[in-house]
Amino acid sequence: MMGWFRRRYLDLLGSIYIYNEHRGYTSIDRVLEAVRARSPDDFALIAAIEKHRADERKHYLMFKRWFELQGKMPLRVDRTCGHIDRFVEIMFRRTIDDLDTDAIIASDDEFEKLCRVISLTEQRGYKQVDILLRHPLVTGDKVLMKIFRIIEKDEPSHWAPYDGWLKANGKRDPKWWERAIDTFIHSELLFLKLPVLFLNPFVARRTDWADAQDPAQRLATPLPAGL
Repeated sequence: MMGWFRRRYLDLLGSIYIYNEHRGYTSIDRVLEAVRARSPDDFALIAAIEKHRADERKHYLMFKRWFELQGKMPLRVDRTCGHIDRFVEIMFRRTIDDLDTDAIIASDDEFEKLCRVISLTEQRGYKQVDILLRHPLVTGDKVLMKIFRIIEKDEPSHWAPYDGWLKANGKRDPKWWERAIDTFIHSELLFLKLPVLFLNPFVARRTDWADAQDPAQRLATPLPAGL
């Protein structure tokens, strides 16, 4: 029974992570579009966001390899398990796919809001990885531990460009209610959605990889050695 419990937990954990990593780098493509239009000469900011995007893609590939090593596909989870999805929906009152990139480019207030959402999401991810690296159900999986150590190393550079832009442009830090939304989204996943998925025997597995429809130029990020 304990073995089944651990396998089910890790299966769901990996499935939620691989969804979020794919959602992350495909969403950053739109952020890059906005930044390149707003600040085409800010090469440092563009390079930092490009690195963020490459890291998210790398993390996606690591989880993809983890599933391949087990000979199975991830469970089919959707945007209800996506932290950035839920944050964007609450803050912008529309899904990521429905965001008007041109409107965000044109508005300092909207772009500022987006920067805070991304920064808080990345900081939440860092805190969660720190917890998982000490989680008794995770520590026994050597490959998963290696993945989370790489993510832990990468993560601090991910919120830095957005915080840097906010500071450089005299924008405010996140307020208590924005942090409260971040906490709510995390708690909703941890205490409601994860248990429901865990107990639902009808959750199907994906039949294809999330990046199967990505344009060819998005597939260049290499997998780290040893995975």
